[in-house]
Amino acid sequence: MEPITLRTERLLLRPFERGDAEAVAAACDDPDIQRYVPVPEPYTLADAEEFVTVTNPAGWRDDTMYNFGVFTHDGQLVGSMGLVGVTLLRTAERRAELGFWTARGHRRRGCAAEAGRAVAEWAFTSLGVERLEWVAQADNAGSRAVAQRIGFVEEGVQRARIVHRGTRRDARTAALLPSDWGLPLDTPYLPAPR
Repeated sequence: MEPITLRTERLLLRPFERGDAEAVAAACDDPDIQRYVPVPEPYTLADAEEFVTVTNPAGWRDDTMYNFGVFTHDGQLVGSMGLVGVTLLRTAERRAELGFWTARGHRRRGCAAEAGRAVAEWAFTSLGVERLEWVAQADNAGSRAVAQRIGFVEEGVQRARIVHRGTRRDARTAALLPSDWGLPLDTPYLPAPR
């Protein structure tokens, strides 16, 4: 897929570029990000350059990951927001997972939820996603709060779902459906009886 840009009231979401490497390196060398996100530890400028010039463009080109750098309108890096597991969009599953991190100094300002809503809307209306999933380590309260603000509905805790730094960890899971936002589903949905 050709990379696109999304805009919200406060934010610009665009694919990362070479010039973003220093800001990405500074953000991802944060122990709070490394605690939950599978990034190298320590996170170096070389890691960031690899991500912005190779990994991120390949994700768009190969339709495996649509990742956006999240920036303020004056160019400050706020974080990263994207869809992973997008290969499932080419199957009847039509689902993807929303993944994100927020740079220190931009947390607890509603930016991640604002960016997440923009990516979810794009996923539903332009990509045909019919199930957007969120998965995070069970103790990641910040990620959980963002998912709740976006509108994800929690579905439970899965034991040993995530392997992070060589250790299996329990994960909270949630989903967001187009119908949660009043958008149509192409595939009929038959919910379980309550």
